[in-house]
Amino acid sequence: MIKENRRWVNIGFQLGAIILALGFTTLVLVLSGAPPFDAYYQIILGSFGSLLNISSVLAAWVPLLLATSGLLFTFAAGLWNIGVEGQIILGGIFTTGLLKLLQDSALPPALIIILAILAGALGGALWASLAGILKTYGGVNEIFGGLGLNFVATALTLWLIFGPWKRPGIGSMSGTIPFPESLWLPRFADLRVSPWALLITIGGIIIVILVLQGTHFGLRLKAVGKNMRAAYLIGISANQHLMLAFILNGIFAGLAGAMQVTAVYHRLIPAISSGYGYLGLLIAMLINYRAIWAAPIALFYAALNIGSIQLPIVLKLDSSLSGVLQGALVLFVLMMEGVRQRLVGGD
Repeated sequence: MIKENRRWVNIGFQLGAIILALGFTTLVLVLSGAPPFDAYYQIILGSFGSLLNISSVLAAWVPLLLATSGLLFTFAAGLWNIGVEGQIILGGIFTTGLLKLLQDSALPPALIIILAILAGALGGALWASLAGILKTYGGVNEIFGGLGLNFVATALTLWLIFGPWKRPGIGSMSGTIPFPESLWLPRFADLRVSPWALLITIGGIIIVILVLQGTHFGLRLKAVGKNMRAAYLIGISANQHLMLAFILNGIFAGLAGAMQVTAVYHRLIPAISSGYGYLGLLIAMLINYRAIWAAPIALFYAALNIGSIQLPIVLKLDSSLSGVLQGALVLFVLMMEGVRQRLVGGD
């Protein structure tokens, strides 16, 4: 009975956080002279008003959920993998590189796409390994190491687009030359989302849930995250598990970059990560690292991103309003969690 009451108290605090976030965003709209309800309506319409809009939301959901899924490994190990942005970028670079290498070969297009996606996962894993080595063996905080590697990854992308992989004649901010349609992940007819990308993403989050909640490895990873010294005393290698968490995170981030190349843009562009790594960090914090909530919350955030495109078109509002709501949600959820811990205690 006590456990049931506490569950309802927890839900009450979470609902309170959502109400506060909506209230804060509404206040921002009122102060800027914009009609709040019209703005919310346009966001909903821009997200779910047509089949094409829904497919756009799902296309954004794919890399966002993959990035969030990978981050759950490093968060479980007590790590702040800020370098996830760079890992997405390297996934896009490796995918692009392999597609360019094999696009004129005699291999079947389906095999080339599979190899390119695997190359993307490898690229993300290798870049994450650098952050892991800096953390575990160099003593460099993962936040600073990750941020530095993000800058390097961005610079590498620009160098490739304006250098070795530039379009004929001159480099362009629109990216490299698009790949032939035979090297795109197949999409639903006249829609923007690939069923194969959806399957990979759904399979990925299922694997994360099973690993973190149903395996000894997941339990040991959480033990390292809770208390590294205590984990060491009971025979768990902290450095080994930290490195594995980075690598697993990098694989998922690299897959997100691969999806951006093979299913969305069909080329390498300067902003190939689209900020999904940083947004994934917000989602992981919002769900309190509980993997079961990753898919629906990532879908909600993807809908906000896509739906906000309507705001400057219809209401002459900046589309960054969705960012205000996203940030407010995380802020108020964390605040209410702190209040809950002080007043109620426990989980």
